[in-house]
Amino acid sequence: MLDAKLRSAVDRLWDKFWSGGIANPLTAIEQISYLLFMKRIDEHDLKKKQDKEFTGEKYVSFFKGKEEMRWSHFKQMEGGEMLDHVQRKVFPFLKTLGDDDSPFAKHMGNAVFIINKPSLLVEAINIIDEIYDEISREQKEGQGFQDTQGDLYEHLLSEITSAGKLGQFRTPRHIIQMMCELVDPKLGDTICDPACGTGGFLLGAYQHILTQFTSEKHCVTDSNGLKRGLMGDKLTDERQWKQLKEKTFVGYDADEAMVRIGLMNLMMHGISHPNITQRDTLSKNFNEDNMYDVIMANPPFKGSLDKGDINDSLMLPTTKTELLFVNRIVNSLKIGGRAAMIVPDGVLFGSSNAHKLTRKMLIEQCELQGVISMPSGVFRPYAGVSTAVLVFVKGGETEKVWFYDMEADGYSLDDRREKTEVNDIPDIVAQWNKRHDMKQGDRKGKCFWVGRKQIEGNDYDLSVNRYRAVEYTAVEYEKPEVILGKIEKLEDEIMKGISNLKR
Repeated sequence: MLDAKLRSAVDRLWDKFWSGGIANPLTAIEQISYLLFMKRIDEHDLKKKQDKEFTGEKYVSFFKGKEEMRWSHFKQMEGGEMLDHVQRKVFPFLKTLGDDDSPFAKHMGNAVFIINKPSLLVEAINIIDEIYDEISREQKEGQGFQDTQGDLYEHLLSEITSAGKLGQFRTPRHIIQMMCELVDPKLGDTICDPACGTGGFLLGAYQHILTQFTSEKHCVTDSNGLKRGLMGDKLTDERQWKQLKEKTFVGYDADEAMVRIGLMNLMMHGISHPNITQRDTLSKNFNEDNMYDVIMANPPFKGSLDKGDINDSLMLPTTKTELLFVNRIVNSLKIGGRAAMIVPDGVLFGSSNAHKLTRKMLIEQCELQGVISMPSGVFRPYAGVSTAVLVFVKGGETEKVWFYDMEADGYSLDDRREKTEVNDIPDIVAQWNKRHDMKQGDRKGKCFWVGRKQIEGNDYDLSVNRYRAVEYTAVEYEKPEVILGKIEKLEDEIMKGISNLKR
């Protein structure tokens, strides 16, 4: 999460766009994303040049023969000259970074740079430089690397009152990291997010894989208590890098603006050929069943589709998107494919026929491995709904399900979401990795096993409170005559006080 100084800078950036005539929130975020993209590809290019001696990745500069397109070059210009240079040269250059037939080229083809005031561009560039200077200062002081792009989106989107309704808000990075630990994507897997937004899950999976191929000396334990290393120095074969960056990650989103933001986000973090496409994965024209090894997603919670638009392969009798996405993910996985997805609590215990059939599908058509219940504040300030993470494998059948009742995620559960000491995520990962050593009968702690028969007997209810053992502590009360004596004494003191007041 952004600290107070960075939040203040982001707020000023937002205000500059608002006062500069770009009042539509998503339009402003898209334009800010273009500027962030210009800044980050310059920094990323320079860093890759420095790191090439530590990795087997081939280094080719984004700016070969076009040094004047760098952020560090044009930010020195006077306002009017800078605006003209960015409009006529830099922004068109950005559109050429992908191959001609790439998703990036396709979706950037009709992108428009609408900043038309030199003063707004100069002020925005200065604030973005200020933000990155602060990030660099924090890193030098020993604080862990922050996913700045994601944090900026998160804080910018917090200003949009309609963000939760649109479903266009970002899953917190530490929740994505936790889900990556649970589903454990590997090099060679095809990894998909059918409602990818800004690409957070795809980026999280990429960084999780890089950590597996980073030497211990280049790894750190981050502020969320999880191991992280982004060097990838053990990937010494260029074919492995090609597989990872070009053939591993696939994302879909129905909103083209979000697709552009997602493409830029992945490219800024080193995925040179991202594959994100504008498609509604619940609609009739989507037919990618049995395609993916790993799916991670936080699909839209709210809303429903027109019945005539729903893909024929989705068999659940409902128009609710949170249920249809469960069906979509099950269908899109290969046999043996793994998934981790976030669902609202209602999916776990809803009494409608569609809710029951959804849970039955998870139990009978998949191996439902885990249900992690999360507190209601995890998605504040966008939404206060309680949620859970479902972890499952397509095919086979469920014999027992591992439950964990998360009480804290390392941040306050109010709208401020400030860092706290209490964090269950490291314990969730640790307990998950040794879950098969746990005895099935004990349900007094935060995590426990529940057998399939008991779940079936409860209409496939998957809420943690249905199965957790409740401990009742005997309370010894004083004898009635002692209590009555204390009441009489208090009454006597009250009457004496009233008498004194009257006098």
